[in-house]
Amino acid sequence: MWDTKYFSKDEMRCKCGCGQALMDFEFMKKLTFLRECYEKPMIVSSGYRCAKHPVEAKKAKPGAHSTGKAVDIAISGEEAYTLLKMAMQAGFIGIGVQQKGSGRFIHLDMGSAEDGLTRPTVWSY
Repeated sequence: MWDTKYFSKDEMRCKCGCGQALMDFEFMKKLTFLRECYEKPMIVSSGYRCAKHPVEAKKAKPGAHSTGKAVDIAISGEEAYTLLKMAMQAGFIGIGVQQKGSGRFIHLDMGSAEDGLTRPTVWSY
């Protein structure tokens, strides 16, 4: 079971309606470490996603969110740059960058080959 003073189960819950928040303990420790280094609130726009979540259901195989080893942080501009630098230094190995339009965020994950993911990698949306 994970517990952190910076991130609640409610903000990590799957938004498909199932209400699951099956976040990986080690991932949450790393995310908490990043939050302590960043020294500012981090707004989670997407945490855990079950296989039935609309985004995951469209994929051939559910991604890192469905393993509980990923979050999307709503952030943009200079703050996104700062968080991205810190996330790489903290050891996050899956990084997605969405910095255009109105829904700007940075995806951070600790997916692995065991999860069926190629890591380390960086991509843009």
